Amino acid sequence: MEPDVAYEPVSVKDVLSEMKDTAELLIDLSYSAVLSGSDEVAQEVLALEERMDVLQLQARMSVLMAARSPEDAEQLAPVLGVVGAAEKIANAAGDIAKVVIEEIGLPDAMRAAIPEATEALVRAEVTADSQYAGRTLGAINMETESGVRTIAVRRSSQTGKRAWITNPDRDTGIEAGDVLLLRGMDEGLATVYEAATGTAYEPPEPVDSPIEDLDRAVDSIVTMKDMSELAVDLAYGAVLFDSEAVAEEVVELEAEVDALKSRLEAWTLRAAAHVEDPVELRGLVHLAAATEVISDAALELSEGVLRGLDAHPVVAAAVEESDEVIVRLIVGDGADIAGDTLGELELGTETGTRVIAVRRPGEETAWVVSPDADTALRAGDVLVAKGTRAGAERLSTLAGDPQAFDT
Repeated sequence: MEPDVAYEPVSVKDVLSEMKDTAELLIDLSYSAVLSGSDEVAQEVLALEERMDVLQLQARMSVLMAARSPEDAEQLAPVLGVVGAAEKIANAAGDIAKVVIEEIGLPDAMRAAIPEATEALVRAEVTADSQYAGRTLGAINMETESGVRTIAVRRSSQTGKRAWITNPDRDTGIEAGDVLLLRGMDEGLATVYEAATGTAYEPPEPVDSPIEDLDRAVDSIVTMKDMSELAVDLAYGAVLFDSEAVAEEVVELEAEVDALKSRLEAWTLRAAAHVEDPVELRGLVHLAAATEVISDAALELSEGVLRGLDAHPVVAAAVEESDEVIVRLIVGDGADIAGDTLGELELGTETGTRVIAVRRPGEETAWVVSPDADTALRAGDVLVAKGTRAGAERLSTLAGDPQAFDT
């Protein structure tokens, strides 16, 4: 039964900010559930989707209450667009999670899509005798000691109501019964998971596929996920900086995702002729459709910027309220970072930001999504980075693009 929602005075900025954080978390969680085959993580997605339903209703009611004239309606219409796009992302994430929960059908090769060097996401419930219970994240010092980050905390009250902390910080206290959503490498996760739950962590075993077309389809799903997630990040960045240039990058990514979806459908149909039970491939088609919805929603987020509409100040304020910001930079001639690899530069340590994509205009493969330590930077590259505002400003100076925040 759906929870009752009644109008109550709320800060539109706070609701929009929580919706942004929740939407980004949902994308991460839903795909982690698929790649790891975890019913538990998939159930967390559905629980978080319910929270998003409440948030979007609260946001719509508050916007309607604020509109008192045609001028107000014109200013607030883009706000409703942002709300609607975030809701679509949440619904798509729920559809992705249902692929696991309803056993729609996925090849075992999906688990082989997790590279060994990629961080995994795990759900861990804190037991009463855990060494974490009753301590703050700062006191636990989890990330420094194990390389594992707590990206969200779900807490249930005595009445059974669930509360989410989507941006936990060092002052966030951990209680017995809390569900921690942890991201890190397997070795660190094993230590943290056992400390939280008292049981050993068992990572999923990768399974190789002997079918080439199926491998291509699975690789396409992972690339679509990365591109859609990047498109959402860029869309919020376009709103924050009122940047048409960043919004145009979202347009290109959305087109790339559409093209990947078409190729994936072809490879899946070809692979169906070589598997014992073609029904097990249905999940790939479902994943592709849901991922396309996410990229379409990112385009909707950018639509106001693309059409030259001024974003309502509350939207930009809500995006800026997030712990992390998005910045688009162009590496200038003679820049400090030109000619070096990301591994050599150690930008995460130096600036507190991470490069989440590199675009090379003119190349057949324009986007390098989720670049690794071996990715070399050169003059003319377009970098998309995520981190603190101060760190992003430092990176813009290193890139020789100090005007990045004025676009």
